[in-house]
Parts: sequence; C-alpha cells; structure tokens
Amino acid sequence: MASATATASAAAAVPGLSFRRAVVGLRRPAAAPPPLRNWRLRASFPSSSFFATLKRSPKRLKYSSQRLFKKGEGMVYVKVDPSGEDTWKLEPIIDLIKEGAVGVIPTDTVYSIVCDLKIPSSIERLRRIKGIGDSKPLSILCHSLKDIDTYTTGFPRGNNQGQTNIFRAVKHCLPGPYTFILPASKQLPKQCIRNGATTKYAQRKHVGVRIPDDVICQAILQRLDAPLICTSVKWPSEDQWILDPAIIADVYEKEGLDFVVDGGLRVADPSTVVDMTGSYPRIIRQGKGPKLDWMVAEGEDHGPQPELAVLQAA
Repeated sequence: MASATATASAAAAVPGLSFRRAVVGLRRPAAAPPPLRNWRLRASFPSSSFFATLKRSPKRLKYSSQRLFKKGEGMVYVKVDPSGEDTWKLEPIIDLIKEGAVGVIPTDTVYSIVCDLKIPSSIERLRRIKGIGDSKPLSILCHSLKDIDTYTTGFPRGNNQGQTNIFRAVKHCLPGPYTFILPASKQLPKQCIRNGATTKYAQRKHVGVRIPDDVICQAILQRLDAPLICTSVKWPSEDQWILDPAIIADVYEKEGLDFVVDGGLRVADPSTVVDMTGSYPRIIRQGKGPKLDWMVAEGEDHGPQPELAVLQAA
C-alpha cells in the first residue's frame, strides 16, 4: 500500500494528463458503492478502498484517489481477474449499464461491445460506436435459458420426433461458445432484430443468442434485469478482432465508449454459429464450439434422419 501511495503522489504531480482507466483498488470496500444516478457523472470510491488508474499509453500514467468521471474525460476501465475471484469490482459497471452506458466486456470467446437490451438509445449508440448500420444483426448475451425463452420463441419442444431431445442436447452445451439463431419474440426490441435479406429469410425475423461460459461475463449478466445486446469488437473498417482490452480502450474511447472490463487477453476464436430456424440445426460458422452429433455442418448432407442422432446424443 505504501508503494501505491508513493506512486500515486508522484504521478499526481504531473499536470494535464487525460484519464484513461479506472481500476478498482487493492482492498474490497467495507460497504457497497453508492448507486450512480447519472452515468454521465461517475464518482470514484474513497481512497481507503479505491483508486483510479487511467492510462493513455505506457509512458503517460496518472493516479487519483478521488476523481469525478465525466463524459469526455475518459472511460472507466476495470481490471478483473479471469478467475472471477474479484468480481465485486464490477458493481460500478453494473450501475453504468443500467443507466444507459455502452462498454466492452469479456466473453468465453472474444470481447464484445454491450449495452442494456431495454434501452433503445443505448442500442443506437452501440451501432454508432461500432460503425454498423441498422441492417447489421446484433446478438444477445443471456444469463439463462429463461432469458432465451423470453426474447425468442425458444428451442424446439414440440411433439415431433427428436425435438425435445434437441432441447436437451442444447442444455448440455450451454453455457458454451455457441451462438444459436432463433426466431425473435415480440419482447425483443426492433433494433435487435435481423430481417432476412434473401428470399429464404424474407419476412422472417431472427436473433442470435448466447450463454457465455465466462465467469466475468456471467457475473455481470446475473446482476442485470435483462440480457445484453452485443457485437464483437473489431478494428474499425477491418474484419479482425481486437483481443487486447487496453488496445480496445485506445481505439474506441474516442468513439464514445463508456467503459472497458479487462478480463485478460483473448484468442481470435469466435463462437460457433448454429442456425436453429430450419429443419435441422445447421452450422453457418464454425468457431470455438465443436460440431456436435446433432448439428449439420454448412454444405453437409444432413442424412436421412438427423433427429435420430439427437436421440442418441441426448
């Protein structure tokens, strides 16, 4: 603690440096932080339990024990151990999300830009920050299958042969690195719905749903009242993921990003996307999640009765 105090005093003597990161302190606070009434005005915790470390580059550091975070002064940057042992640090992030902030969190695949599903203005800001149009589909990060049932028509549970077993098979691979495309329900905001551009998908509205197997992501989701809208973090104008949260902060703060949760580096291995809207669960993008027996690969013949494979896998 003495070393951190000395560093903070020396760095505070350097004037005029912009803040980049807000990192939760070295000791868990005795009491929960006060709620943030307006995400445009963000307050730090007392110096005894919280200090801010906001970084623009390795050569430009500034520490502060008490700081008001205002829009335009820098994003909130919280570093959390990938093991999830210190997810209590996420409480300020939860408050920001509930109040309309747009930020970045880790998942079990790559980092995602997220916002509250129930706040339309936040969804619009997310699209502006990412630089994507209204036609670009967005996915939702869910805490449980109950969330999926609320915002989609759910997985097949009818009386046809194999359908119930498909639902059981899905339960065995979630949480996990899969995105399942399902028909959207009326509860899903219009800004999230994908309208099919091809004849096959004309007049059909779908959405990708995920239940990530990541302790940090799940710690955030379980504290929220609704799922998160999400889109993966890529380099602007490039189809490449950004895997380092510090670089994400450097690239996207100027675009208006409000916070970054640093859960460590990620590998460029996205989720496996499975289309559940047709006759058979069909993989349309192979990613981190392995192909399972009841899934049909893109371009692969589904065979005479793929439902039988589901019966065997259930």
